[in-house]
Amino acid sequence: MIHVYGIPNCDTVKKSLQFLQQSNAGFTFHNFKKEGVSTEQLSRWIKQTGLDSLINKKGTTWKGLEPEMQEQAQDPAGAIRLMQSYPSLIKRPVVEWADGSVTTGFSEALFDARLK
Repeated sequence: MIHVYGIPNCDTVKKSLQFLQQSNAGFTFHNFKKEGVSTEQLSRWIKQTGLDSLINKKGTTWKGLEPEMQEQAQDPAGAIRLMQSYPSLIKRPVVEWADGSVTTGFSEALFDARLK
């Protein structure tokens, strides 16, 4: 089963969910803004994707943080605290694929390859 994590009103999340639906892929959706994300899950994602891939530094949430807060994102523990406080910092979507691997963001080519 594929697990998609994100925020439902995010355009990139919408595109990924639409692609999965049109591909008849079985998946679940987790709204991490409403349902949160556990420390264990964030730790696992960081190990698989790296901090730079998981934190959305191009978004308005990141840009709105004070430099001292942005600095907390340099180490995993600080980054986890920030992402739990500000879920919009997490690059969307985060996808846990059936094989246990994790990807961030949406690319039709990537999703297509993963579904084959």
